Amino acid sequence: MKSVILTDGGMGQELVRRSKSEPTPLWSARVLIDEPDLVRDLHAEFIRAGARVITINTYSATPERLAREGAEALFEPLQKRGIELAMQARDDAGDVAIAGCLSPLFGSYAPALTISFQETLDTYRRIVAEQADGVDLFLCETMASAEEARAAVTAASESGKPIWVSWTLADHGTPRLRSGEAIAAATSALGDLPVAARLINCCRPEAITAALPELIALGGPVGAYANGFTSIEALKHGTTVDVLHARHDLGPDAYADQAIGWVEAGAGIVGGCCEVGPAHIATLRDRLEQAGYQISGVA
Repeated sequence: MKSVILTDGGMGQELVRRSKSEPTPLWSARVLIDEPDLVRDLHAEFIRAGARVITINTYSATPERLAREGAEALFEPLQKRGIELAMQARDDAGDVAIAGCLSPLFGSYAPALTISFQETLDTYRRIVAEQADGVDLFLCETMASAEEARAAVTAASESGKPIWVSWTLADHGTPRLRSGEAIAAATSALGDLPVAARLINCCRPEAITAALPELIALGGPVGAYANGFTSIEALKHGTTVDVLHARHDLGPDAYADQAIGWVEAGAGIVGGCCEVGPAHIATLRDRLEQAGYQISGVA
């Protein structure tokens, strides 16, 4: 029986829907302070839906994003709170692995917004230092360029924890990172850094399906978790996620169809990103089990 690691889905869009507040550029960070129960309860829902890995809700709590909003002092408290709430959910809902979150420093899908490699690495080191004692692995996610991923993975590797690196791809055309770089080139840029799994995330499921053979051909464990947006073109630097819209053709069953295809192609890790909620993960769990796969945790 082949085993598959099932991860959680997207936190941000679900929290926007559940929150009493209007979304801001710090959409998923502010709720850690103002409505922490929402975060804890959503983590727990994903666990009960079958997720064996959950990621702490600190995606937008990078020093650069906080500085842009004049909230630098919140960096350490938000990192701490994100870990605490994930741990509380694990205590309430079941034993899972908790993934630390190394996200794009300035914003998703924006490879042109950069600082020097050394500055990027130093910032990721700050984030790793805050998260390392409270997580089981590091997820370097939504990496839009090879250099961004190399800096994140380098910092994470210094923790000694397992590392998953996940790239976001252009939604149309030949499979490429949003920077225009090929997947093979991004993989090569990591050199001998210790990566436990390579994934693709936060792009259309169709883009993942097209790119997965190339990723699998590179060898080693691979995974995928797509978003459910109609398009990400409206999201500009400093704007909020309420400008994006969910697809109406990607409900739990339709999403599971896509993810089962990735597993059949060779992916050993699947889950969901933005607009993929607990119902999607529960349906995917059921479909995997019906197909004879065993849902497993991180070794």
